Amino acid sequence: MGKTIAEKIIQAHLVAGEMTVGSEIALRIDQTLTQDATGTMAYLEFESMGIPRVKTELSVAYVDHNTLQCGFENADDHRYLQTVAAKYGVQFSRPGNGICHQVHLERFGKPGKTLIGSDSHTPTAGGLGMLAFGAGGMDVAVAMGGGAYYITMPRQYRVNLTGELRPHVTAKDVSLELLRRLSVKGGVGVLVEWGGPGVKTLSVPERATITNMGAELGATTSIFPSDENTQAFLAAQGRVQDYTPLAADDDAQYDRVIEIDLSKLEPLVACPHSPDNVVPVGSLKGVKVDQVCIGSCTNSSLQDMKKVAAILRGKTVAPHVSLSISPGSRQVLNMLAESGELNDILLSGARLLECACGPCIGMGFSPPSGGVSLRTFNRNFHGRSGTRDGQVYLVSPETAALSAITGYITDPQGLELPPQRTMPAYFHVDDSALLPPPDEAEARDVEVLRGPNIKEFPTCAPLGDTLTAEVVLTVGDNITTDHIMPAGAKILPYRSNIPYLSRFCFEVCDPTFPERAAAAGTGIIVGGENYGQGSSREHAALVPMYLGVRCVLAKSFARIHAANLINAGILPLTFADAADGDAVKQGSRLTINNIAEGLAKGSLTVTDETSGRQFTVCCDFTERQQRILACGGLLNYTKEGGV
Repeated sequence: MGKTIAEKIIQAHLVAGEMTVGSEIALRIDQTLTQDATGTMAYLEFESMGIPRVKTELSVAYVDHNTLQCGFENADDHRYLQTVAAKYGVQFSRPGNGICHQVHLERFGKPGKTLIGSDSHTPTAGGLGMLAFGAGGMDVAVAMGGGAYYITMPRQYRVNLTGELRPHVTAKDVSLELLRRLSVKGGVGVLVEWGGPGVKTLSVPERATITNMGAELGATTSIFPSDENTQAFLAAQGRVQDYTPLAADDDAQYDRVIEIDLSKLEPLVACPHSPDNVVPVGSLKGVKVDQVCIGSCTNSSLQDMKKVAAILRGKTVAPHVSLSISPGSRQVLNMLAESGELNDILLSGARLLECACGPCIGMGFSPPSGGVSLRTFNRNFHGRSGTRDGQVYLVSPETAALSAITGYITDPQGLELPPQRTMPAYFHVDDSALLPPPDEAEARDVEVLRGPNIKEFPTCAPLGDTLTAEVVLTVGDNITTDHIMPAGAKILPYRSNIPYLSRFCFEVCDPTFPERAAAAGTGIIVGGENYGQGSSREHAALVPMYLGVRCVLAKSFARIHAANLINAGILPLTFADAADGDAVKQGSRLTINNIAEGLAKGSLTVTDETSGRQFTVCCDFTERQQRILACGGLLNYTKEGGV
């Protein structure tokens, strides 16, 4: 039987396990990336391991999230990241050089290689034919130290593309169409592989938009073939030597095949407050727009920006609309300036933001109270924009630019301009903002600089055989990591200070949670379906652990968050009967006995001391995960010699 693209890469990197769906596999990791919102903690974790230098082929530390320097905190983190990168053999991408996923695609991504990053949108590199995973910072730290990356072998879906996109229908619309069909939890436990004759009509940046948005499906990762389009992109970046052809065998087997005819798609929009709340743009005709934001790791490529410039050329943004533009990298910005297209954008009345994540992570440019904001981003979770009642819609760059001019949500299919889909023969390459590390001898003399906001990594006590604790919070379905540990300009500067950060835990759901959890001493959280979806930020596990949470009971978990909970020493348990989850009340006192025995057999009995009820929870953990939990988390496990 033939192999899929993913199976070929997995087989070449398999350290332990077998490629059987549902079983644990360990992969050798070629490359890692971190960004500053999660990277500071990842490097603190790496330092605690006592390893003198990273052991990957390539590791890159990017600064792209916390670039707003209102105080010393972010600047201190940047200085720490630059010095720790030099000390341990990591490339450093300076603030302003660009968004990690865009820059990695341009300068480092290689077909057939493995990549993990402390950001959930790391699968963007799948547009180049990489097997790329979002992960918690601790998993990235272990990989930098030469350790394997452990995942459950996913099911594989094949999305067959036929036809070709019509004018002003985009790769973003392809992503939204799949979200409309599958939902934000439809990709959990799934690796999405894209194929079919329609693939050849898509450029690498368009493919990267699609693999980027795969994270919103809850997918383990997404991947495209590496073909002549990949070769052309790498050649234009001056990296043709990094090209390797890669395709699935004709007789490869998939768990599900999904057909999408590109020629039948229309412009789509995800309505508040979920990426799968998708409708045709035309159905929202006449909705007044207050703000438009164009950029993010989803839609900030040169190709995207050229489309925007063509639409804005000679036009003026509507008087009641505020438009921001965030090019994805310094390369994109330089080429827009060289071509004169940046001038077209600025003369329209757009505000140019730096090459960074910016509004997507809630770092500035929040909409007005109750305002409608069209964004070319990947997430529109409640409150993520920084405005609690902001109404955020996810759209393509074409829809965003045209709507900024008209002042209302407008279907771009009426545009007379031809679509701007041609790739340049070459990209302007200037890697001066990428700082390579000194050699190992020089690195010994590098001093790692830590500011006063950088606190020690919190640790968790080993898990005992009995847990009795109060249910300190109950929440519903699709709780995101933004609910658990919010982002935004007021909070992000404290990502390296867990004690301070803990004040904001679950602020969106219940502002009293931090105080109540700390007072309880030991706590349990009860959640619904798809608990922990969204960002890979391990702070959504570390902060509850710091506040005494030792167990989360939910109907189902998002993959990365479940792994982060285990890494933090927190038990992620699922209800055997979903109705039991609805019956547990906040304030109840629960007891779980014989934990070690229950983990080994895959189920535990929970007693609700308040009501006298008993119910069963499932715990399908590998032996390694059981040992990690017994040690009180991955850091303790690694220090004790675990592999």
